[in-house]
Amino acid sequence: MKKFITNIVIISSLALTTQQFNAQKVVVNREVETQNDGKMLLGHQLKEQFLKAPYADWYVKEHDEYALDQKAIDQLKKDKINSYNLIVFMGTWCEDSHRDFPRLMKILEELKYPDSKLTIIAVNRKKESPTGDEGRYNIQKVPTIIVEKYGKEIGRIIEMPTTGYIERDLVDILKKDDQSVIKEIFNK
Repeated sequence: MKKFITNIVIISSLALTTQQFNAQKVVVNREVETQNDGKMLLGHQLKEQFLKAPYADWYVKEHDEYALDQKAIDQLKKDKINSYNLIVFMGTWCEDSHRDFPRLMKILEELKYPDSKLTIIAVNRKKESPTGDEGRYNIQKVPTIIVEKYGKEIGRIIEMPTTGYIERDLVDILKKDDQSVIKEIFNK
């Protein structure tokens, strides 16, 4: 019996070691220097990175000047957007990202959206990141804002909001999610 327990401990230790060895290490706040674009963020980022030079030049101005649609913000609170995960693909070289990413961050601040539910992934001009997440999410254009619940994509905003306001597009996405839940209940 003692030998059996010892073998289980050894096998478990080996399995855990192998798992840790195979786990991909995600580097956060990677910055690269490019010939054409100068400094560029690449891969997983924390929102604080955008308050540093040279990104703060475009980030702070757009963030501070954006006027929120308070009606849409109130609806997002009511619809419990904080229970959803957001994955944002953006490029620090991209004009659309310069406009919409700071606006999204202002919206999320207003909503007191938890940082733990937000994933920011910066891509290069080929829409690539070091972790390859863009392939998994089929990213063609940036910025792309993906709304997920329980690991399932509910909707996305690609390049620019169709309503002209990110918060209104998010309301529309959450409305569709509500309707799909209602359909599931009544179709059974």
